[in-house]
Amino acid sequence: MTQVIYPRKLNNSLNARDILRQVVKDREIHIVTLNRYRYNEQRSCKDLTDLIEKLNGQPPELVRDLSRHVSDEARHAVWLTELLYDLGADLGTPPGVSYIDEFERLLHYESEDSLIDALAAINVTEKRGCEYFSAHIHALKEAPQTPENIKIRETIAKIFPEEAGHVRWGNRWLAQIAKESPAKRQKVEQAKRKYAAIEHTAYESGMDIMAGAELRRLNNLLEITNTLPLWERPGYLMEHLPSAIFTTELLKTRLDVAQRAWNRDPQAFVDRFIPMFLNGINKN
Repeated sequence: MTQVIYPRKLNNSLNARDILRQVVKDREIHIVTLNRYRYNEQRSCKDLTDLIEKLNGQPPELVRDLSRHVSDEARHAVWLTELLYDLGADLGTPPGVSYIDEFERLLHYESEDSLIDALAAINVTEKRGCEYFSAHIHALKEAPQTPENIKIRETIAKIFPEEAGHVRWGNRWLAQIAKESPAKRQKVEQAKRKYAAIEHTAYESGMDIMAGAELRRLNNLLEITNTLPLWERPGYLMEHLPSAIFTTELLKTRLDVAQRAWNRDPQAFVDRFIPMFLNGINKN
């Protein structure tokens, strides 16, 4: 049996339920979160289509499965787009560091094992999606049962079972490949570890804007690097080191969040936001 790897907590302290419990209390942040779901589902259609084209019809069973997967993701994007439209919300690119852009930037495909890499990458992101959708539904059940919250919960509840099915599908394919030989099993396990580290780094890049985030990004980058063969580590580290430490997008996001917090409540900005921001230093 191959090892099962689950999504990790934010800064090893906050799980999805902790985060979503706060998200649903603030409509502005709630809407941005829903728009991020929409954006990720929409982008995954493009990425899955790219993979289908690279496979060029082989193996046929996987091409068929991936085509169905594209159909599911497109339907999810439509449901979320219609939800946001009905709520009068923005349908543009979500603000802040993009989880999916960061994930793709950090990708490291082995040419000879590209299929294993692709399946491991899909599987780990689907697990994060399932974790968040489940936590979101739970948070909305605890929140005031307003018509808007009910509408949001019903939409996410339609998506969640299909996302869970995608995780099971990915697990089956990876397990099937691992059974082919001891060498394939080792490659599957290595790919799982590598893409779990990449996914966690991408996830924290989009969530962690507190003081000291640059050092935590560096630590995450080193964790990814340590999953690679020794001869590939220096090149990967040097390629991604500048964007891990010197990122204008992080600074821009910090300033935008700080401005919004100040505009909403200057006193709360001083009493709560600044201490919370500085507390990030203690997490290194």
